[in-house]
Amino acid sequence: MNISKNNAFLYILVASLVIGSFVIGSLWTKVKMMEEGQVPSKNEASNTQNNNPLDPVEPQAKDVDPVADDDWVRGDRGAKLALIEYSDLECPYCKNFHETVQSLVEEYSGQVMWVYRHFPLEQLHPKALEEAEAAECAGKLGGEKAFWQYIDKVFEVTPANNGLDLALLPDFAVEIGLNQAGFQTCLDSGETADLVSADYDSGVRAGVTGTPGNILLNTETGETKLIPGAVPLDQLKSAVDAMLN
Repeated sequence: MNISKNNAFLYILVASLVIGSFVIGSLWTKVKMMEEGQVPSKNEASNTQNNNPLDPVEPQAKDVDPVADDDWVRGDRGAKLALIEYSDLECPYCKNFHETVQSLVEEYSGQVMWVYRHFPLEQLHPKALEEAEAAECAGKLGGEKAFWQYIDKVFEVTPANNGLDLALLPDFAVEIGLNQAGFQTCLDSGETADLVSADYDSGVRAGVTGTPGNILLNTETGETKLIPGAVPLDQLKSAVDAMLN
């Protein structure tokens, strides 16, 4: 009788381990897809199920906020195309993609501007929200140049995946020439939180579901193209060339 009970216990234990492994694997896959901007919304998921997999539908941007005076822009504000990036400062794919977009803007000087908007995935990277607010403080104190310097510094130092020591945020401000006391006051007050939240909300309206979430916008015609994920430079250039022609 004891032998039967032991066997039953072993069967239950093995079954539990198998189910647990499956669940953990599924969650890990979802996290990676979300960081790459590949997790669809509920509506998008239902639409995808109805499509023939041999005839994929290209993702479309929805209500895209136009480039405004208070957007953070790198490159020529008069450029025909804007690459609007919704980014998370602790996303490893965003960290890698940052260099890709730098190369794009340099190569297409005068033709493509880079617009940075915050999209912190708080459930995955809780630190990303404070880092985004810190970047906004840098911009408030030092303007557009300081904002981009701060973003560059965070991506340079962070190991990603919520690994940055938040105690370094004031140090970054000092390194780019900002007043530490003023920066700390701004960060502690939470006065830039609404700016980050507004960026996030605009990304949701535009159809962004993960990071980096990228939208090519033709500033002359209003044409848009949604480019989810950290795509390689060649793929990004192909999309830019198609919209420029």
